[in-house]
Amino acid sequence: MQTTFIDVPIPEPGTMQKVAPDIFWLRMPLPFDLDHINLYLLEDGSDGYALIDTGIGTSHVEELWDALLAQLKKPISKVIVTHMHPDHIGMAGYLVEKFRVRLYMSHSEYFVARAISAGSRGASHWQDDEYLVRCGMSAEYVEKAKQNRNKNKGIGQVIRPIPLQYECLQEGDSISIGNDQWRVMIGRGHSPEHVCLYSEKRAVLISGDHVLPGISPNIGVYSTEPNANSLDLYLTTLPQFLTLPLNTLVLPSHKQPFHGLHTRVNELIEHHHAHLSSLREFCQQDKTIKDCLPVLFKRKLNPHNMFFAVAEAFAHLNYLYFAGEVSREINAQGQFVFKVVAKL
Repeated sequence: MQTTFIDVPIPEPGTMQKVAPDIFWLRMPLPFDLDHINLYLLEDGSDGYALIDTGIGTSHVEELWDALLAQLKKPISKVIVTHMHPDHIGMAGYLVEKFRVRLYMSHSEYFVARAISAGSRGASHWQDDEYLVRCGMSAEYVEKAKQNRNKNKGIGQVIRPIPLQYECLQEGDSISIGNDQWRVMIGRGHSPEHVCLYSEKRAVLISGDHVLPGISPNIGVYSTEPNANSLDLYLTTLPQFLTLPLNTLVLPSHKQPFHGLHTRVNELIEHHHAHLSSLREFCQQDKTIKDCLPVLFKRKLNPHNMFFAVAEAFAHLNYLYFAGEVSREINAQGQFVFKVVAKL
């Protein structure tokens, strides 16, 4: 089955669109090139609506939420967050506080969210600077990153205070929403312990960012864990979705709901293996992470996209390094250089 979007109108911000019995699709704006996030409201019996993801924590999104909530005939009964990125968890604290309901997340996502929203708390940033040098970025780029870091107040500015209590979701758990049971399926690589939800009764998968149509989720290695093998985690947790029925309706966090899950999973796997093949060919001589960017990204990268592109290139090169396919050394400039290991 090819990937096909369902034939329903895309909801305007602050409105909702029915996509399946008792399931409603919402959109909230984002101030990036990817300018929206999809959220979902599920009928939760007489208790209200279970909400999947919440939007970024800005005053504009709060206004949109307030307008939408004024139209609902029932309250929010549960807040379920797929992962810790600000566009997903940003308004969770606001909504949990407003309705005094439970927050559901996986263990790693909850505590990483708490950590990143708290900021550095006075810790030195020398490792952030070293990360950029290791990636092959120029001294000017590193200096500008320092200046921007000093100007910005951190990611916590777009995450409302996170509740001090949560309900832990783990692989294989079942969560009740209305008369349905939704099975927790954990994806890794895009974030530490990303929650996807599958209803066997409905053949519906809420995929979050783990499976997206038309675009691939960012799989990156960042300064907090430069020896991560994020791509291996992603490619290891993607194939499980091939066990779901061919007719599964996928509700993703970006773009539109679609059918064709198996096709899309295979496309994502092929996409990353194509990148790996390109890097094997390119890294016959020493290459920095920055050197590899044009191999993976054909479009011009703005400063926001550059941050994620560097992390994505790092993830692919680390995958090859931990597989023993390339060496990784530090040159005289303090940069990582990667080179294909000669076969014996």
